[in-house]
Amino acid sequence: MAGKISEINSMITRSTMDAYPLSRLQIWIVGMCFVLNMLDGMDVLAISFAAPIIARDWTISPQELGIVFSAALAGMAIGAVGISPFSDVIGRRRIILLSLVIIGVGMLATAAAQSVTQLMILRLVAGLGIGSILASLTSLVSEYSPEKYRNFNILFYSAGYPIGAMLMGFVAAWMLPAFGWRTLFFFAGCVSLSAIPLVYFLVPESIEFLLKKQPRGSLELCNQILRKMGRPLLDRLPEQEIAHVQGIGVGVLLSGERRTPTLMLWVVFMLSFATLYFLFSWVVKLAVDSGLDIRDAIYAGVSMNLGAFCGSITVGFLSMKAGLKRVIAVYFLMAAFIIIPYGFVRTSVAFVLILIFILMYFTQGAFTGLYAVAAKLYPTEIRTTGVGWSIGAGRAGAILGPAVAGFILGAGVSIGWTFVIFSVPMFLAALIMGKLQAPD
Repeated sequence: MAGKISEINSMITRSTMDAYPLSRLQIWIVGMCFVLNMLDGMDVLAISFAAPIIARDWTISPQELGIVFSAALAGMAIGAVGISPFSDVIGRRRIILLSLVIIGVGMLATAAAQSVTQLMILRLVAGLGIGSILASLTSLVSEYSPEKYRNFNILFYSAGYPIGAMLMGFVAAWMLPAFGWRTLFFFAGCVSLSAIPLVYFLVPESIEFLLKKQPRGSLELCNQILRKMGRPLLDRLPEQEIAHVQGIGVGVLLSGERRTPTLMLWVVFMLSFATLYFLFSWVVKLAVDSGLDIRDAIYAGVSMNLGAFCGSITVGFLSMKAGLKRVIAVYFLMAAFIIIPYGFVRTSVAFVLILIFILMYFTQGAFTGLYAVAAKLYPTEIRTTGVGWSIGAGRAGAILGPAVAGFILGAGVSIGWTFVIFSVPMFLAALIMGKLQAPD
């Protein structure tokens, strides 16, 4: 009976979204999530742009720098599996607000770090907020999107990440030579904190969450949102599911028919995170080591993130025609082939910028598609838990990627062969994605 009620409630919510075109409120929510993901990109990539300056000022070895890169990623993993699942209990909006507070305070404190140890700890703290916000944003976009536009909207919002990273690159190119690396983190912290009042006053809670959990005042809140969307109002709330309570633990994701697709999705997240964050963390530093000056190296990072944005948007369009999983698998395969020659290129700056654009077009495009796959794989009552644990599992790869690269380079392996090593996860991700049984 409980399962039947859950199905009926989902149909009520979906019909509300699917039967009408996108309203201005829905567009606003997707746009705000895009902006918040931009801030995440700024916060994560700040350390990559600042790394050459920090390494020079503090005389940090590649091994130490790899651990600093991985510290924020460890925090993101903890935030994704330890904080974001509470979005399925207390709401998407509250977790987003909490995450912004953690991010802002962590970034401001990073600006005052006095040692490598302090830098690692404070990057971990900022990572907690970054990791916890992503799953809630994904759920919010999914739940406010009609079926026709859901894949595209999730991929569009996800594309905010590389745009934020790209903007941070332009800021860094101007700010680092003039003011030093601390100012960059202070700037990022202030921008993140400034988003808190916008979310508090202008971003509503998910209607699907309100109908499922029915906290106090849910009917009034739902009707306020429906009125702004130009939708029919509710006379009463649908019957609440009582007999079957889904927890926020990982067990619900690994039971029954969900076990195999969940584990396969986790492995793909791990593999793609490993290569993606190797690129995000090391491209600027390796460009400097290869002979580019700091400004040209930062522009390599900008080109990388512009390619990531274009790839994410294109996957959204192509998924409407060819199916999301098929497109993701092809993109992973293309990324695997392109990353190999990139590490051996020693020609003009313009050619390097073009090649890194193409590489990230496929790498990030495939990766952002995974968020849409995760959002469609799980029902509302466990959606953020499912997305959060997928991201958290992937962060294991993200943590290992930059750190392993640091040890490989520190051991004397060439830059070219390091890129060859990181092509392997892309080949494996393409293979697994082709076999994953999940909604398209």
